[in-house]
Amino acid sequence: MKEIKAIIRDFKLDAVITELNKIEGLPGITISEIKGFGKSKAKDEKDKISEGLHEFVPRIKIELVVHNKIVDEVVDAIQKTAHTGNPGDGKIFVTEVVNVVKIRTNERGEEAI
Repeated sequence: MKEIKAIIRDFKLDAVITELNKIEGLPGITISEIKGFGKSKAKDEKDKISEGLHEFVPRIKIELVVHNKIVDEVVDAIQKTAHTGNPGDGKIFVTEVVNVVKIRTNERGEEAI
């Protein structure tokens, strides 16, 4: 099992979700509105948010835990759909998941996702 976290531009969310919904076996998605900055900070962004002395840009974070067999398909769908070719397109992080416990049923491991 792998956890996939993707930071994307907010206007790309609908297109990314549409592509992800085409993937058979996709268990579910968590979406959060976030803010932050990358290497170039927020100086060139039109939608930057100033808080005190710091400037941030709004982004969307998508989180999924998926079976190993669909990891590449999920990552490719996010990367291709979220891509604009400009700085600030975001990042995708893939990490190993040791265990999952479904609270309602106490299922564990891959059966829980």
